[in-house]
Amino acid sequence: MLCFFCIIVQFSWAQNETEQTTEEKEKKETVLKIKDTVNTAEKKAIDPLSPSKAAFYSAILPGLGQAYNKKYWKIPIVYAALGTGIYFYVDNNNKYNRYRRAYKRRLAGFTDDEFQGIVADNDALIDAQEFYQRNRDLSLLLTVVAYVLNIVDANVDAHLLQFNVSDDLSLRPHIDQNAVDFTRNLGVTLNFKF
Repeated sequence: MLCFFCIIVQFSWAQNETEQTTEEKEKKETVLKIKDTVNTAEKKAIDPLSPSKAAFYSAILPGLGQAYNKKYWKIPIVYAALGTGIYFYVDNNNKYNRYRRAYKRRLAGFTDDEFQGIVADNDALIDAQEFYQRNRDLSLLLTVVAYVLNIVDANVDAHLLQFNVSDDLSLRPHIDQNAVDFTRNLGVTLNFKF
């Protein structure tokens, strides 16, 4: 019974399509052509050099590529990341130099360094030097990574600004009622137009 119903619906639908006049078909084609010209006029021109400009600007001055992309809220994040890395590099370098000077003075025979009452032997001074040297190098590495991420972010963001996001692509939930048994079907519809 259900197969018979489907066949009848299909034949009636096919018959309705053949009954359309040539005038209706020409009107539809004209409307489609007009819509196509409107859609092409709305699209922005793509500048292929925009991502490379943004990356270049960020390489010259961190945050300038984000300003070029008009993502001003990212600039404080860039400077916070770079500033934190530089702060820890300078701090660890100063501590490394303090322990290094104290170790050199002890090797020279002086007993008046700033760690005289705190650190009794030279091995503790060597361990402290190695600890702060390792942290200094790690801070430098993280600062360089933050700088490179700044450039990559500006480049990727400039690429994504050229990506066309319009209402032609939509995802909507829908409720459909079955004509045979009147049950409701839930679903999601993905619509896209060219």
